[in-house]
Amino acid sequence: MTAKTTPSDVDVLPRDIRFDVEAARKGHWLGGAPVGTAVFNALSLTFPDGERLFMDAVRNYRPQLKGKLLEDVRGFIAQEAIHSREHHGLNQLIDRDRYPVAEIEAEVRQRTTAARERGPMAMLISTIALEHFTAMMADMHMAHQDLFDKADPEIERMWRWHAMEETEHKAVAYDVFMEVTKDWSPFLRYRRRVISMAIVTFMFSRNITQFAARLLEADGYSPKAALKAVKTYVWGNPGIFRRGWKTYLAWYRPGFHPWDHKTRPELAVWKAEFDAAVTPAAA
Repeated sequence: MTAKTTPSDVDVLPRDIRFDVEAARKGHWLGGAPVGTAVFNALSLTFPDGERLFMDAVRNYRPQLKGKLLEDVRGFIAQEAIHSREHHGLNQLIDRDRYPVAEIEAEVRQRTTAARERGPMAMLISTIALEHFTAMMADMHMAHQDLFDKADPEIERMWRWHAMEETEHKAVAYDVFMEVTKDWSPFLRYRRRVISMAIVTFMFSRNITQFAARLLEADGYSPKAALKAVKTYVWGNPGIFRRGWKTYLAWYRPGFHPWDHKTRPELAVWKAEFDAAVTPAAA
């Protein structure tokens, strides 16, 4: 049976767009809501170092790749580099005198360093699990665009661009994993990715919750109230982790591939918008 892979008509194209996210300097850019702003700022704080890890995880295996997969990897690395740059720009505007931004960034750096020390394959397997999370959240964003209804327009645009490209390249690291482990038994592949996902699920959800709660404490919430507010946001209403449960659970199915989950119509609309945004620069 032919192994599943990214469809041949999916191109992973970097779009070098710079976003004006000055509104982040003012504080609660998500419609004045401290909890939602804290959660998305916590996510953003993990992206620069996290995405550099993803880039290196696939870069380690480039000598073993060829054809369309190699081209997809080049596009993946370029996209993630731009994502890292734009989120770094957003993160620099968060009030560092008020919020523990530097402390959180240091913790993220420490965790990504530990991931690198486990070696290339561990980096790659962690990457495919985390990429499934970002794809799941991107899909949730497309299905529930009201989440950003009251956000600063340019910051909303940046998150939408990020979600679009995360969807576009959602299977690249997975395809690399499948290619470089083609001599492994199906059971070993399955076991490694399932165990990794279980660990990543615990660590990722815990870390984002704790980081966001610490940001909320700087807004005057007690530690208990901050933790409760964040848990309600990510698991209750709007439930940015809970809403994607079907996509998440698909990972545990033998024979899973990220493109088993069909994209929503919004992807084509967003893609056209951001493709047009880079046309003048490319001309």
